[in-house]
Amino acid sequence: MRVSRSKYIVLGALLTLISASSVGEVRAIAPLAGVVRGPSVPALAHAPRLGRIFKNLDPAYRRASYDKRIYSLIVGGRTWLVPARRASALPSVAPDVEFLRENHREANVTWIGHSTLLVQLDGVNFLTDPTWANRSGPFNGAVGARRYTPPPVRLEDLPPIDFVLISHDHYDHLDEATVVRLARLYNPLFVVPLGIKGWLADRGVTRAVELDWGESVTFKGLTLVCTPAQHGSGRTPLDQGRRLWASWAVIGSQRFYFGGDSGYYQHYKEIGDALGPFDLAALPIGSYTPRDLARPVHMSPEDAVQAWLDLRAKRFIAIHWGTFMLAREPYDEPSRRLAAEIERRQLDPDEFFVPRPGDLVRW
Repeated sequence: MRVSRSKYIVLGALLTLISASSVGEVRAIAPLAGVVRGPSVPALAHAPRLGRIFKNLDPAYRRASYDKRIYSLIVGGRTWLVPARRASALPSVAPDVEFLRENHREANVTWIGHSTLLVQLDGVNFLTDPTWANRSGPFNGAVGARRYTPPPVRLEDLPPIDFVLISHDHYDHLDEATVVRLARLYNPLFVVPLGIKGWLADRGVTRAVELDWGESVTFKGLTLVCTPAQHGSGRTPLDQGRRLWASWAVIGSQRFYFGGDSGYYQHYKEIGDALGPFDLAALPIGSYTPRDLARPVHMSPEDAVQAWLDLRAKRFIAIHWGTFMLAREPYDEPSRRLAAEIERRQLDPDEFFVPRPGDLVRW
């Protein structure tokens, strides 16, 4: 039976409209024990707005319409209803949980999958965009893009988590069930862009601080700087752009950059000039197809290499690939294209990490 394009658009809108998410208001930073507000970084612009809607820095930025994106996701990729292609789980390894719990000195990172990293720096443990969901989508993952590479470790087996970085509110980066469980298990500090603190509070997660681009806080000896990204936000058709998106710099004895989700733009050079050089940059390499729709908000592997150079980072770790069925490229293509770009540019392959889920990377 043939289903019209308009019916798929209505279906996608209904799925997101009745999801359990609300529009969080922008709230001021409240006093929290151990959190010290730092100075703004003058070289980094605050996020521009039009009324209550956040905007990107690039004046030429144009995003495909919401209905076109829903149509591409459901009909073109068929990722939510009937998979258009088969994907195999990436090979993974079980992390050395005992070492992770006992480690208080060594800087390392473990890729959990997608944009989720467990980072250990200066005796502090933190997660980036944590999701342990089997699907990325509304209704707490009851529908959505399926996960074909499972997490290599249970949430309950992690070392104590001190804080969590969130880049934006899309389902594959802000998973409701995961953050609620993290709050109950470890009571970490959630460090988020403007607008997400209210969303967390609506779900009983109150230990949070929210920042604009260029703002910073110090926590447990690390300085956390909210830095620009080129992307978007929204979990329903009614809250598009109402919560900020960001990348993050974490500065201690070494400097770590977490890219979240972003299209390529000059903000990478601005961040590198203001806060670099970085010892390690975690940059997205997947979900870049169809290219005409994805280009404004998702980098290709080739773009990610250029972003790494702009950041003046010493090492690169690949994220945002090989986990959820979100785009049309073959599931293993991002890593192959990254390797080809490294060779084309005659860069040192030892500076680039493409770990298996569960691998420990020392940096």
